[in-house]
Amino acid sequence: MPHSRALNWNQTSPVSNNWTGVTCNASGSRIIAVRLPGIGLHGPIPSNTISHLSALQVLSLRSNGISGHFPSDFFNLRNLSFLYLQYNNLSGPLPVDFSVWRNLTIVNLSNNRFNQSIPSSLSNLTHLQALDLANNSLSGEIPDLNLPSLQQINFSNNKLTGIVPKSLLRFPSSLFEGNNVSFERIPPHPSHFGAPYGEPYPTSKKSRRLGETVLLGIIIACCILAIVAFVFFVIVGCSRRKNEDVYSQKLQAGGMSPEKAVSRSQDANNRLFFFEGCNYTFDLEDLLRASAEVLGKGTYGFSYKVVLEDATTVVVKRLKEVSVGKREFEQQMEVVGSIRHLNVIELKAYYYSKDERLMVYDYYSQGSVSSILHETRTPLDWDARMKIAIGEARGIARIHTENGGKFVHGNIKSSNIFVNSQQYGSVSDLGLSTIMGALAPSISRAAGYRAPEVTDTRKAMQPSDVYSFGVVLLELLTGKSPIHTTGGDEIIHLVRWVHSVVREEWTAEVFDIELTRYPNIEEEMVEMLQIAMTCVVRMPDQRPKIADLVKMIENVRVIESENRPSSGNRSESSNHRQQRWGKNPMSHNE
Repeated sequence: MPHSRALNWNQTSPVSNNWTGVTCNASGSRIIAVRLPGIGLHGPIPSNTISHLSALQVLSLRSNGISGHFPSDFFNLRNLSFLYLQYNNLSGPLPVDFSVWRNLTIVNLSNNRFNQSIPSSLSNLTHLQALDLANNSLSGEIPDLNLPSLQQINFSNNKLTGIVPKSLLRFPSSLFEGNNVSFERIPPHPSHFGAPYGEPYPTSKKSRRLGETVLLGIIIACCILAIVAFVFFVIVGCSRRKNEDVYSQKLQAGGMSPEKAVSRSQDANNRLFFFEGCNYTFDLEDLLRASAEVLGKGTYGFSYKVVLEDATTVVVKRLKEVSVGKREFEQQMEVVGSIRHLNVIELKAYYYSKDERLMVYDYYSQGSVSSILHETRTPLDWDARMKIAIGEARGIARIHTENGGKFVHGNIKSSNIFVNSQQYGSVSDLGLSTIMGALAPSISRAAGYRAPEVTDTRKAMQPSDVYSFGVVLLELLTGKSPIHTTGGDEIIHLVRWVHSVVREEWTAEVFDIELTRYPNIEEEMVEMLQIAMTCVVRMPDQRPKIADLVKMIENVRVIESENRPSSGNRSESSNHRQQRWGKNPMSHNE
């Protein structure tokens, strides 16, 4: 079946939990789930393909371009529990007998072109919890679905007629909008003692006087109730406005996950765009439903850890104050998404709409260098810090080669450096400085990474990246934040502090006390300190190029935990420096 996104399906690799979008049972012998939303499938589903998966429980082919009728051979999928076929071009009638799928729990066939009537056999699905048939061309009356387990329905925007069954009157009327249906009303109960139609009741003066008294009492009672109701609504209105203000503040503070922050009424054409080679099989709807937790607030927005229903974990960055339009945003994302390097965290997908801009990355379980150094305080030995430094340098060097050698990261800081599976530093959040609003003055930790010219002009250049890289090196060497406070609440700027200590020739005082436990590294630490100081000089044209920095760091030492050269044989080991890190700093290009 034709599709626009590449899948890693081939006969040489085992199917069991290795093929994109395919999940097998515990023994690996049967396929129980196929999830391929938004991968560009188009055309009819071939017969005798999916229908052979008799153990299938979950089928998600939503947000594709699948056409034709509902596959007749799906009747073989007797174990099917979850069926997601929304946002396709399927047409024709729905299956007459839904009872063959007795385990169906969720059915979503919305936003297709199905026609004819809604099958009454749906009433036999005793496990059914959600049924969405909205935005089709279904006609006829709505069948009586007296299913106690049914929690969600949507029949809106079809061609349905008649009276909504009593069993469905518990759902909001908005779920039936866009149809020609009416809601059954309970007729008034006739009085057992009433006179025949048209015959007046006999009256008397006493009863008339009594009636007037009762009427006056009713009027007074209604007035009192009206006043009470008015006061009640005023109080509720004020409370609701206050709650809305709190809600808005939480949203601005990042207290909401993406599934609540992104409107569910976004234009269907605004979908996640995945880059070639990405094996993820989820779409925007998956992100909206997934559980999420805030990882942190950065210069350009909030980052969330999102766990999808198939246990896939990604990072979603929600951008704020994007200063460019959709076309320029997409062009920049295309450049960022095309960069492939071991030390650059790949952009997997992005989303753009009028109100939201999202970026999707892999999740790195070890966290950022900032969190390791300052939050979890995970011990980092010298080898680990050197690998982070050389990986970060290589990543920035690769970024600077893009766009004819003029590409700028613009936001280098330890919270944007992550540790990859080989324990080397990898750079994230690249290319945002050109599409976001100007950086505001700040005394926060992030301000400590900004080069003087960025503070003055709010514009980052490649030498600015070098300055920020130098600050991260100082952070690795000292274990201190770029801007931090002392016990007396004095604000300390890391670069200035290191300059003052070195100027007083107290160089040993600079280094993280954690590093004093490791022998024979003093010389290497001093070399790295000298490299860092060349990066943070005030004049941009006096800073080295990042490619030269890669070579300088590669020449400092080699990571050889089993055969580390001691301080006595450093001269011998220096002859092998080109083999230590690899001769070509760009050799990790994929």
